[in-house]
Amino acid sequence: MNILAEAINQMGSISGSIQGALGCLGAALGVGLVGMKSVDAVGRNPGAFGQIMVLGILGMALAEAVAFYALFLGK
Repeated sequence: MNILAEAINQMGSISGSIQGALGCLGAALGVGLVGMKSVDAVGRNPGAFGQIMVLGILGMALAEAVAFYALFLGK
């Protein structure tokens, strides 16, 4: 019974970090998707590399903002 009480206390202490973890997971998935689609777009149209790179960097920055909101405002 003592182990169960300790496990419950441990779960209570990490529950605040779940919001940050999910926000960072979402940001990581978003950055990965933007990067994947940017590489795909450059492969299809190499002449538009500059425009695609600018839009890709902007999309990655917006996706990373989700992680910062989750970490700093999630408390």
